[in-house]
Formats: sequence, C-alpha cells, structure tokens
Amino acid sequence: MERVDYESMVIQELLNSHDRGELNVSPWYQRREVWSNAHKSYLVNTIFETMPVPTIYVRHTIDLEKEVTIKEVVDGQQRCRSIVEYRDNGFRARHPEHSHRVHYRDLSSSQRHQFLMAKLPVAYLIGADDSDVIEIFGRLNAISKTLNPQEKRAAKWSGEFHQFCLREAAERLPIWRGLNIFSATQISRMNEVQFTAELAMALLEGMSDYSAARVDEAYRRWDEDFPDRATVAKRLDRIYRLIVSLRPEAVKDSIFSRSPVLYSLILVLDSLTKLPAKTPLEEALAEIDTRFNDPRSAAERPEKDLEFEAACTASTQRIRSRRIRFDYIRSFV
Repeated sequence: MERVDYESMVIQELLNSHDRGELNVSPWYQRREVWSNAHKSYLVNTIFETMPVPTIYVRHTIDLEKEVTIKEVVDGQQRCRSIVEYRDNGFRARHPEHSHRVHYRDLSSSQRHQFLMAKLPVAYLIGADDSDVIEIFGRLNAISKTLNPQEKRAAKWSGEFHQFCLREAAERLPIWRGLNIFSATQISRMNEVQFTAELAMALLEGMSDYSAARVDEAYRRWDEDFPDRATVAKRLDRIYRLIVSLRPEAVKDSIFSRSPVLYSLILVLDSLTKLPAKTPLEEALAEIDTRFNDPRSAAERPEKDLEFEAACTASTQRIRSRRIRFDYIRSFV
C-alpha cells in the first residue's frame, strides 16, 4: 500500500458516488449483517447533532483501461447504507428541531441542506491490494478492550432509550464530577448512563433488584420507541434542579456521593408531591450522614441506623437494601 490520505467528504458527495455506481459498499470481505432501524436512526441523529462520526475507510484505485475511479468501502458499510436509506425515506430519525422522529422528506430545505453538507471523515487507502485490505479490515474490527455490560447493550441497542439515557447522563456531567458521584474512568465506561437507565426504569416500573438481563430487556423493549421520554425527563429535571441548588458539600462530602445512595435519594424526592426547601433538605442529609458515620458501637446505636448502614455498604443493588434506604431517607425528608 502506498499511503493513507485522510480527507473529508460531504454527504452529498457520498450520495452522488453511490447513485452513479462509483462506490462499492458491499465488497466480498464485508460482513452481511444489517443494522436495525434504531442503529440507523442513531447514526443520522449523530449527524444532525453535529457529533463526530467514525472514519469511513475506502480503498481508492483507478481502472487505467476504462479511466474511471473505483472506490470500495473497507470499513463503514452500514454507515454508508444508512445515510443512503435515510435520503430515500427508509426510516425516521430524531432531529433536534422536531418534537418527534422524522423522515428525510419531513425536513425543511435548510435542514436538508445542513444534512447534505455535513462532512464525513474518510481515509482513502491508496494502492492497497487485497492482502492489505484484509489486514486493515481485521485490525479495524478487532476488539481493543473487554466491554462491560453497559457498553455491550449500548452497542446492541442504540435506539430511543439509549439515546435518552445518554443525553440525560451527559447533561448531568457537572453533578457526576462536581459531587464525586462517578470517576472519570467510570464515566468513560458509561456507568452514569446505566445509572440513568436504572433510574428511568424505577420511575416507570418501581424499584427492583438490579439485573443486567432486566436492563437489557428495557433497552430492547424501548429501542424503537420510548414513549415516556418527556415524562421521565421532566421528573428527573425536577429532582436534579433541587440537588444542584444544595451546597456541594451536602452531597460531595457525605454518604450521598455513593451512587446507590444517591439513587435512593432521587427516588425518595420523586415520590414527594411537594419537594422540601433547600435548607431543611441539607439538614436532613447532614443528619443522615452523621448517623451513618456514628463512631459508637453497634450496641449503642439505633437498629434503624444499623440497617441503613448495612444497606449502603453490602448488597446495595438488591431490592431489600434499596427499600431500606428508601424508607430510611424518606423518614427524614
């Protein structure tokens, strides 16, 4: 292979090349799996939101006899297919200026123009023979790290529910970092997205034991459509606005900086018709934290305090521990 040229291509160029038959998106070594509509919609929404899209790798050669350019997609087949299919009104995608998912035909002229002029990163493999392509294809599709359960489900179901959880979690980044809820490493592994998913599930269906299979099922069930997204977003926003109004130390320097305990606090506050005022809530959290850190022996402490401490430190994702924390916190606020 001579070299790799990194350039950008606007979507209109990609569509033109495809329509003229100059872009082969199905070379013999490509996998034949097909993305779900949810995956396709997520890609188009990513473009609408002007977020980065993974690089498309293209083998670029010239047929000297016919004097024509030959372009072959080495990596990015499903991305290219999804863009073409969206242009052809094959599925709907969420646009930031629309309240519901829309087909390409539903976009305004300016929205279409913005979509067609969006730039895609492209790496042109110049002078690559078949052996070069196979090696590159294998390297690009090699697993570089072991995925955790949340990363696996996000890769499998990237539709409406995942997009909701991802957006909600991203908007709360100052809370996660500022109040020491999740570390940078945990955020990079999507722990805060799973936390948001579990909260949404509890708000809609009630508390339960944590189960990876149950979260998977929620992702699968709400992949194509998450009809309660506006309701859940409103309920979460109501609670988070109160939390960010508190003195940071009320959460950051207390037991409530532990995600299982914050989970319980959020559900308790959501259960209240009228939220407590800022100062009384800070006092309640301080009292709970003081009792949790009581240095006295177990024999000298109230049974309820000991139960709460155990529910915060062991089997924190079991329904019994979650109920104990919920009832205990609610008795103070």
